[in-house]
Amino acid sequence: KTLYDYNIKTTNQIVVVTVGSIEPYKDIQKFTTDLANYWGVGTKEKDNGLIILLCKPCRKIRIATGYGTEKILTDKICAEIIDNTFIPEFKKDNYYSGVKKGLEEIIRKWK
Repeated sequence: KTLYDYNIKTTNQIVVVTVGSIEPYKDIQKFTTDLANYWGVGTKEKDNGLIILLCKPCRKIRIATGYGTEKILTDKICAEIIDNTFIPEFKKDNYYSGVKKGLEEIIRKWK
């Protein structure tokens, strides 16, 4: 509901994906970017999509942004959100809370 409401209000699209593996990829960044492009996350005109990919068995998380999104949510900001919001909760096995808090932080900064 949060992601749907945010999309309706702003046209910005956020997708959260959990996977058991990134194979045949070795690089989670490439996997996440390719998946976002394949699914067409964000509007074509604004390129305002964002995908959060979590691979618990790999112990990896990645945020990939469209070109329109990265003007506000830079790689540095996304890395800070991962390091300061997602990861501390994940280390406590609070995956739902980590994703929820991470999404709240992304939405707060993406105005």
